[in-house]
Amino acid sequence: MLTAFGRAFKTPDLRRKLLFTLGIIALYRLGSVVPGPGVSFVAIDRCLTQVEDESVYGLINLFSGGALLQLSIFALGIMPYITASIIIQLLVVVIPRLETLKKEGQSGQAKLTQYTRYLTIALAVLQSTGIIALARSQRLFPSCTEAIIPDDSLFRILILVLTMTAGTAVVMWLGELVTDRGVGNGMSVLIFTSIISSVPSQGSSILQQDNGGFVLAAVAVLILVVIVLVVYVEQAQRRIPVQYAKRQIGRRMYGGTSTYIPLKVNQAGVIPVIFASSLLYLPQLLTNVWNNETFVRYVNQYFMSDDPAYLLVYFGLVIFFTYFYVAITFNPVEVSDNMKKYGGFVPGIRPGRATAEYLDYILSRITAFGALYLGAVAVLPYLLFSFSSDAAQQTPFGGTAILIIVGVGLETVKQVESQLMLRNYEGFLR
Repeated sequence: MLTAFGRAFKTPDLRRKLLFTLGIIALYRLGSVVPGPGVSFVAIDRCLTQVEDESVYGLINLFSGGALLQLSIFALGIMPYITASIIIQLLVVVIPRLETLKKEGQSGQAKLTQYTRYLTIALAVLQSTGIIALARSQRLFPSCTEAIIPDDSLFRILILVLTMTAGTAVVMWLGELVTDRGVGNGMSVLIFTSIISSVPSQGSSILQQDNGGFVLAAVAVLILVVIVLVVYVEQAQRRIPVQYAKRQIGRRMYGGTSTYIPLKVNQAGVIPVIFASSLLYLPQLLTNVWNNETFVRYVNQYFMSDDPAYLLVYFGLVIFFTYFYVAITFNPVEVSDNMKKYGGFVPGIRPGRATAEYLDYILSRITAFGALYLGAVAVLPYLLFSFSSDAAQQTPFGGTAILIIVGVGLETVKQVESQLMLRNYEGFLR
């Protein structure tokens, strides 16, 4: 990997792309530490040192690189865009009009992207309003009594909501710039940057605990093991052979080639883990809005990460969402019809319905292993660190973080290597 990046910096075109990407990352991190208008930076700093449990906002704070709890101009990070993208993907299956747009090619995809942007802004307004309301009522940091927003007038609150919403729009624009003019998928690179940025501070917090050195060493070993597992499974795929029959169109012969359909073991990526984590965070978020004593006691008893019932439900939700997401993103009937239309067939399988049933059978078996793999990676850190007082809450090395880091890293390296191959390919004759 380092060799590929070293060679990329020696290529002028790729060097410009890499430097552009690094510049966007630096700008993104700068915006993540600039406090919003009217926010007391001193009070935020004191509350961050006093807060004992940030698990309620852990997922959003992780994706924002710690900017959420600082109420910075990029506090929401890329989370509204992720949520909007997931919602649009689900609506494509439900709403025929959106499904038609998806089949229209590039023009339809541009329309869906535009809808995703509009929904992102709407979600940013709602999320920023909710976070500011929690900060005003001192529920963002329950153990801190500092006034985070000293001037809570309506005008100041509107300016802060507008700033955070505009910050989300800027982050979305920066991600698209990286995709168009940089290296890798822009949104994924920004999420990767946010997660990596929290590693030093979280590592130092582990060292300050009792037996911190031993825990940090155990974390390092666990990271290596999980990374190897993730890389192995993320690269794994089942290749379904496809043969195309020869056909004559005019005076030319077409077809007669062999190819394959690559079915990844982890067809759903990290989406099921995000779905499951977000769903399990809802009861904890509701405790800050609805102060019912019975409800709060129930949530604190059964919705903590070190509780066996929580881990069991988390594991089950990951498996459920894996099957659900694969079912709505891969349609065996559509793939079979496209193969039949162009004269393709799976050797030994009849075209049409039999091919669709065969693909569905193979995909269900692969998804079973992929779902168990995702559930194990998501739950494993909590199980191994359940003896610690803060378990996996004070470490960014959870399953979601590792899946994103490894996935984005593999995708970026593949893109760099493919561009290097295009520029350095010498062919058979030298």
